[in-house]
Amino acid sequence: MARSSYHHGNLRQALVEATVRLIEENGPQGFTLAEAARLAGVSAAAPYRHFTGREDLLEEVARQGFEEFADRLEAAFDEGRPRPLTAFLRMGQEYLGFAAERRGFYIAMFESGISIAGNAGLSQASERARGILVRGAEALFAQLPAGRRPPPGMVADHIWALSHGVVELFGRGKPGSRSPISPADMLESGALIYLRGLGVIPD
Repeated sequence: MARSSYHHGNLRQALVEATVRLIEENGPQGFTLAEAARLAGVSAAAPYRHFTGREDLLEEVARQGFEEFADRLEAAFDEGRPRPLTAFLRMGQEYLGFAAERRGFYIAMFESGISIAGNAGLSQASERARGILVRGAEALFAQLPAGRRPPPGMVADHIWALSHGVVELFGRGKPGSRSPISPADMLESGALIYLRGLGVIPD
């Protein structure tokens, strides 16, 4: 089985994909390196050729997740077209889409307890994603006088926190999370109220 996996695929990536499946099924703490190896079709010793241990593998899953997340945010922003506000709100919807469609990666990124600061590649990927939100905020404020522009990093972080909260509270079907408003509408209305409060959107 191991020989077959080596023959037609990348072992490192096969382990990442196996880990994503295990996270989706059992949560970020519900897998071992041996289980990932078994699912990838290799021996229990094979993962150590690429990863120092379970946490190292989990960090690689999160890093790849952030890279894809950043790519999706960048595509959604589309350099602020057709209008900065439309593009900014579109990024919020992409956040929800990523969380729903790439659950294993999302959980590894935000719910596994890993240290982003302790891994240079992971930290860089995370900052790249945040940087796209910052660019979106900067585009929103470009028409305001310099003295009235809110700090774009603060706004990016607030919108990130709002998006994450909507996913956690209303996007997972958890008990007590029912709402007559869809997660997408909840996020967009919350973002609009926030931006109006900052004076970005006229009353």
